[in-house]
Amino acid sequence: MAAPTLGPEALPRRTFEETMADLDTVPLFMKSLPDEPADDPMIAALQSIAYEGTPDEIALNFKDQGNEYFKGKRHREALGFYTQGIDAKPTDVALREALLCNRAACNLELKNYGTVLRDCSQALSLNPRSSKAFYRSASALLSLDRVDEALDCCDRCLQFDGDNKGVQGVRKRALDRKVVLEKKEQDRLERIRLEKEAETKLQIAYRERNLIPILRKDGSASQNPYSPHFDPEDPTCTSLIIPCFFLYPQYATSDVIPEFVEDTPFAAHIAVMFPPQAPPPEWDSKREYIDGQLVVYAMTHRKRLLKVGKKMSLQDVCAAARGKDGEPRDGLELKDGCVTFVVLPKGEVEKKWVEEYKSSRDAGK
Repeated sequence: MAAPTLGPEALPRRTFEETMADLDTVPLFMKSLPDEPADDPMIAALQSIAYEGTPDEIALNFKDQGNEYFKGKRHREALGFYTQGIDAKPTDVALREALLCNRAACNLELKNYGTVLRDCSQALSLNPRSSKAFYRSASALLSLDRVDEALDCCDRCLQFDGDNKGVQGVRKRALDRKVVLEKKEQDRLERIRLEKEAETKLQIAYRERNLIPILRKDGSASQNPYSPHFDPEDPTCTSLIIPCFFLYPQYATSDVIPEFVEDTPFAAHIAVMFPPQAPPPEWDSKREYIDGQLVVYAMTHRKRLLKVGKKMSLQDVCAAARGKDGEPRDGLELKDGCVTFVVLPKGEVEKKWVEEYKSSRDAGK
């Protein structure tokens, strides 16, 4: 059996929020009182005090309590008191304006900018020369990056309260922010212009090379992390780099060459990918994919089959894919930003695939 502990047992640690929630159940510390009559004598007594008097006296009492909480930076609690003051429906216009402006101040601290604007709008309908309402409206609008509206609020206020330092400060911040936002917008528009210019240049390059972009059926953007682009090392900025897929239909697998420079011969890539001395890929169970024993095919948009010669570059294949004059346009398809080629071992595998391709093509006509 465990030995009994001596002395008082330590109380469990509580969070600030739990402590404040407990205090809110104690009548003297409540942030707001129930609207309905209460059974608790203490609450009933406080209710009779809080709601005793004219609507203006009741509202003023809640305003004073809200002010005390606001000074202590307890904005959420202060907001509750100001709301009860407004709900008391005071007849004094200046008092109602003050309650609305004070509640707006709480919501400004709590970043409830839409509510700030609504309360300030009501305050200005009561008093069109309410500097506090203009100040808090401008502050909320500035926080929402609605700088032109914030400046308009400041200018309206300064017409009748020209020495208001708070409004002057908001106006200066709004002007500074406007410069930043205008610079961002200029940068955005310039970026769009350059992107459009680059896209137009790329489309011209595709047409010159007989490349035919194929859009995705669902109209969505390409998921390929690689895309055709001009060679940054080419001082003329005219040489194209195109991602290419190498398909191996015999094993239903593939490789991707993310940056195939258009003037590079296919043989250079094949030599690197399938050197005779290196171990074969895991999928090459028959050890057939070896440099010197392979052939590359390209399929055009109109289903023509082009055999890629050993010394041919990507640019050469693009030129060979061009359709004859007077016939519908033909070329290599650019699907999802890539051009696709088939790589096969010479001999029976090649012959069988070519026959199957032509048979499938002819059946589809």
